Amino acid sequence: MRILIVLPRQDPATGNEVTAARHRAGLEALGHEVALERVAPGDGASLRAATLSFAPDVIHLLHAYRSGRPWLEARVDGIPCVVTLTGTDIHGGLDDPAEGPVIRRVLEKADRIITQNRLTAEALNQAGPPFAGKIVCLPPGIVLGTAPSPFARSDLSPPGHPLFLHPAGIRPVKGNLELLELFDPLAASGLPFAVAFCGPPLDAPYSADFFAAVARRPWARHLGVIPPKAMPALLREADVVLNNSQKEGLPNALLEAAALGVPMLVRNIPGNAAVVQEGVNGFLYGDAAAFADRAGKLIADPALRRALSRPSPERYAPEKETEVLLAFYRQAIAESCDSQAAVHD
Repeated sequence: MRILIVLPRQDPATGNEVTAARHRAGLEALGHEVALERVAPGDGASLRAATLSFAPDVIHLLHAYRSGRPWLEARVDGIPCVVTLTGTDIHGGLDDPAEGPVIRRVLEKADRIITQNRLTAEALNQAGPPFAGKIVCLPPGIVLGTAPSPFARSDLSPPGHPLFLHPAGIRPVKGNLELLELFDPLAASGLPFAVAFCGPPLDAPYSADFFAAVARRPWARHLGVIPPKAMPALLREADVVLNNSQKEGLPNALLEAAALGVPMLVRNIPGNAAVVQEGVNGFLYGDAAAFADRAGKLIADPALRRALSRPSPERYAPEKETEVLLAFYRQAIAESCDSQAAVHD
């Protein structure tokens, strides 16, 4: 099978790039041909040229708006299409006056609509939108990189200071700056801890405010952009992995933390709740008081951190993800052929 994966042109450390690389590796290992095409708004003509040159059996869009808009512009009807909905598509994009109509058009034309979050799949199907019958859930898989961490534990926190790690691009939806403010009362109380952030600056004004805020807090630092292959090694250095996003699809960093058994402290949103089980492998919080309570317990109680360390690599086997993804491709191809045959009849 020839598969063209279309993804937004962005920093290589982002989730879309990690997902595309994992899909490609899994599919190629089974003998399929895969091409990646990175696009931005207005790239319809270049995407059309790439599609006609590669002649795929199926097109897979990662991101309904940022990949879907160029796909609509490319006018490559007749080739089966599968689209993966991201967190920004679902939580904001569908309701955006500019993006919403584009996303709906993409979903109407697609043969299969993938989400990797079972809670999202259930919610969308229960809501009953026109495209609900095409929504399927792809069990998430991860491939843990083996590159060494750029930082040793001694570089990141003093002895006896639990290390909290927040892996995310710096932009408002990720809540990086607000996370610093959540830690402020704990720092004022004298609790020993350190907080490390990593990820690219994706919003210039917000990033400037964030870096200035980090500089005022001796217990916080930004590590820069960590290569995806080195992220597991860095996660192993952490005592707790954080996520303070307002919206998420299914964060790769949390999947890796869950597989490795690193406890997690995350905002209670569907994208995080699909990974974190309260009191089993981490904690969820809904407000500042709940955050302070749970973070304080994690700082003070090493035994609690050990109890929450439940490695589960088998839960996210990439081979299973690839197997199910291939089934979705084959379904899309078969239904597209049936649809075209019906038109000709």
